[in-house]
Order: sequence, then C-alpha cells, then structure tokens
Amino acid sequence: MIGARDMAFPKLNAIAFWLNPPAGALVIGSFYFGGSQSGWTAYPPLSLVTANTAQSMWILAIVLVGTSSILGSLNFVVTIWKMKVPSMKWDELPLFCWAILATSLLALVSTPVLAAGLVLLLFDINFGTSFFKPDAGGNVVIYQHLFWFYSHPAVYLMILPIFGILSDVIPVHARKPIFGYKIIVYSSLAICFVGLFVWVHHMFTSGTPGWMRMFFTISTLLVAVPTGIKIFSWVATLWQGKIRYTSAMLFAIGLLMMFVLGGLGGVTLGTAPFDGHVHDTYYVVAHFHYVLFGGSVFGIYAAIYHWFPKMTGRMLNETLGKIHFVLTFIGTNLTFLPMHELGLQGMPRRVAMYDPQFEAINQLCTYGAYLLAVSVIPFTLNVIWSWSSGAKAGDNPWNALSLEWTTSSPPAIENWEKLPVVTHGPYDYGTVTEGESLTTSSEAEATA
Repeated sequence: MIGARDMAFPKLNAIAFWLNPPAGALVIGSFYFGGSQSGWTAYPPLSLVTANTAQSMWILAIVLVGTSSILGSLNFVVTIWKMKVPSMKWDELPLFCWAILATSLLALVSTPVLAAGLVLLLFDINFGTSFFKPDAGGNVVIYQHLFWFYSHPAVYLMILPIFGILSDVIPVHARKPIFGYKIIVYSSLAICFVGLFVWVHHMFTSGTPGWMRMFFTISTLLVAVPTGIKIFSWVATLWQGKIRYTSAMLFAIGLLMMFVLGGLGGVTLGTAPFDGHVHDTYYVVAHFHYVLFGGSVFGIYAAIYHWFPKMTGRMLNETLGKIHFVLTFIGTNLTFLPMHELGLQGMPRRVAMYDPQFEAINQLCTYGAYLLAVSVIPFTLNVIWSWSSGAKAGDNPWNALSLEWTTSSPPAIENWEKLPVVTHGPYDYGTVTEGESLTTSSEAEATA
C-alpha cells in the first residue's frame, strides 16, 4: 500500500510472529496443570488465592503476546514513516495505513503497562512479594488500574484497523472520493490519544472517588466525538455514490449499523450513574459484542472479500458471500440485541446458572448463536472452493486506485521490480479515468 518491498525490520517481524506459538502452547499447556482459575482479568486477590502453576503459565503467555505486539507495532511505525515511496505525500497515504499507524502508537504506549502489572502479579505468586496482597499492605485496585490502562485501549487496538478497512472499502465500492480525508486521519489520532484517558469507566463500582468518576465520564463521552466524525464521513461517502452491493460493501454497511448500536451502548455505559445499575450485567456483554463482533468481525469479513482477489488471484463467489452476510447479520442481532434487555432486567454475566425468568430471552440468544455458527459454513466453502477453482481476478478487479492494486495478483516477492511512482491520491474517484493506475512505470521517474 505504501510502495515498500518489505517491512523495515524483517527479522524483527519474524521474531514478533514466532513469539505467538510458544504463547499459545503455554495457554493450552496450562490446562494440564489445572487451568487458570481467575478469569480473563486475573484480578487479585482471586488470582492469588487460586494461584497455581497454570496461572503463572497464563501470565507468561500474555507477556509473550504483549512483547510480540510491541515489536510488531514498532516495525509498523518505522515502516510507514520511513519506507513509503518518496513520491507518496502524507495526504496520499491510504487511510488504512493511517489507522495502523495510530494503532501501533497506542499499542506502544499501553501494552508495557499491562506487562508491568502481570510481572508484579507473577512476583506475588512465586517470589513472596506483596504488591497486590491486601493482608500484607498491597493494593488490589492498583492492579485494576494497570490492567485497564491497557485493556480498554485494547478495544481501540481491535477497532482502529477496522476503521481503516472501512475507509478503503467504502470509496472503492461506492465509486466516490472519501469524504473528509484529513478529518478521518485526525480522528484516528484523536482516538489514539483520548483512548488513553478513559480506562476508569471499567472501575466505577470499585470505590473510585466522585471526582474521578466525573473526569472519566467526560473523557469517555469525549472519545465518541472522533468516532462519530468517522461515521458521518463514511455515510457522506455513501451518499449519492454509485454503490455496488458486493459482499465486501454489504459487510461494510452492516458494520456501520452494528457499530452505531454498539457505540450508543458505550455512551450509556460511560456515564457513572447508569453504569452503576448495569455493571457486570448482560447489558455490558451486549455492548461489547456489538462493537467487537458487529464491528471487528464484520470488518474482517469485509476485508477478506475485498482483498481476497489480491491475496490469491481468485474471486470469491458473490452469491455465497451474500448468503454469508444475511445469515451473519440476522444471527448477530438475534444473539446480542436481546442481551440489552437481560442486562436491564438485572441478569449478571459470568454466572453459569440464571433465574428462570430469563429463560425465554436466553433461548432466543441461543438460536441466534446457532445461526451465527451456520453462517460460517457458506463462508468456509466459498474460501476453499474459490481459492482452488474461483474465477481469475486480474490485477485490479474493483478498479481501485490505491497502490496495492498495481501489483500482480497475488503479488510477487517484494511486490515490485521497480518502485512505483504515485501520480494521484488513492481516493480520487471522479477525477481519475476509470481503471487508470495510481502509478506510472517510468524507470526514470522511479529513479528520480
């Protein structure tokens, strides 16, 4: 997308990747030692009371994954900053690359804080320290601060790249320039910054003082502003566009709808008075999954349908793609929309058994979950069949203008024999002739 032949640090890239298999092995292996008994947050004192070998293995696994994230983020920042072709101006950088840059900066700031908290917990479990032991003068709430300083920005680490995907998919399939390029860039960087100051809304019921609840309510509501700007920009891009309802575009539009619903739930949860009533209920589960299933997963599907031809040289089947979208869209709403009502009625999350009064709505959610499981079948069949026998894609089946579509499909090793030269922006639909390349192939220009 930026004209680079490789990442800035290929060996660092490999190290970041190969840290993940041992981390996965540690997590899986921990089940043979009794499994971690303290949930995904590993809150002390529970993680101290139930501490076993498995808990230590779990902590080491998360630290390894976090190290991988830090190394990968550093590589992305340097690659985007230093490796884009000289002819590409900063206002010609694809919005997906801006999103990855913002994501990487956020990861570099937040991930070490979680790693520090987990290492301190590991020391409490194995080496007799008392950072988080209440009976020895430790403070369990400090762990929550260290945990959520990373774990709320982690939501933005998952959704910011999806925002970048939307910003690249929608203009291509609407045949229209992106509305508000610069404001989308600035909003990504704003989310990256403001997202570091919202973590305490996860702790409104942890005895936080009133001034802290007020500050973090305001900061949580503030982060909705740059997100809303993006929503309006995408809707404005769709407005009066020549929309092609491809599978990629359907998932992009579906994502917009899902994320708006999830975002509205987030605004309510970000206000301390309301959060006090629905904290740790299924209302939170509903909000979380509208954002990260209706958001991230829909975005990943849109990206696969959009870039699969470039990755494999084959087109996915559009009929199967649309069946996949319909099943996923209905299944998502059937599964997670009723959970708002469960939360408002007071059903707690993380409880295996629930009151019989909640049975009907829970059954409805279960039917939706079955439908989501079924929705994966046409997608899987589509990928397997298309990869081996799908229609040949050509280099640029969508007539897109960004740089990756000027390479072969799939791209050759190191992407280009001669570095490309950028002659116009990646979203200049309407100012560029249909099918015109983003680059010129003049060796003299490339050398210059």
